[in-house]
Amino acid sequence: MIRAFEEEMDKLRTRIIKMGSLVDEQVEYAFRALNEWNAAMAHLVMDRDSKVDKLDFKIEKQCQRIFALQQPVARDLRLIMAALKINSDLERMGDLAFNVARSVEALMPYKHFVERLELAQMTDAVHTMVGHTIDSFVNNDPEMALTIMRSDIRVDQYEQRIGRQIVEMMKREPEFIEAGALLIVQLRNMERLADHATNIAEDVIFFTEAKIIRNRFDADAFKNMDPHPFNETEDDNERDDA
Repeated sequence: MIRAFEEEMDKLRTRIIKMGSLVDEQVEYAFRALNEWNAAMAHLVMDRDSKVDKLDFKIEKQCQRIFALQQPVARDLRLIMAALKINSDLERMGDLAFNVARSVEALMPYKHFVERLELAQMTDAVHTMVGHTIDSFVNNDPEMALTIMRSDIRVDQYEQRIGRQIVEMMKREPEFIEAGALLIVQLRNMERLADHATNIAEDVIFFTEAKIIRNRFDADAFKNMDPHPFNETEDDNERDDA
């Protein structure tokens, strides 16, 4: 029974990593489609969105099955709880990548306006956060997770600055108003991608350190983390074979 449980947990972790890799690619391709005006790549992102949804369903059902049939405790319980939340955030990130990709063709006629903006810098900052978030989970790295939380402010600054630039362009160039409004929505989608990456970083810290950090600047709390906050023992992880 213990062996079966361990295999189930390994499968869950593998699926989360697979989901993270898939979503990371969706975000990368959506941003490339926008920055390179690649309609084919945008359609690829939209076509693959169903894969994200299917994997989301599998992970959710697997977590439910583990809760129903096993009695996870301590670190195992934290992994399942974190997996449920991470899975939800990844699914939403997939939806946001879909939204960005869907906007590409509508924005193409206005690319001479769009290319004046720091959009590539913002998408690079967001995609870096997404990739590092997945790495922090794969490597059980809470320090990287905290760095990701702090880097969210950079994305917020890009959103605010580019948003102001778009508004100014809309005032000067009336033909850009409709496209500008759509682009502001996409800025919001990018900022939300960063927010979801931050959520996952928080879950990595919860899983690895059994500590909840909601303030990305809470350096003191992170330094004072107890490596064994719940005083876990080997007995905590023992399960009946019956």
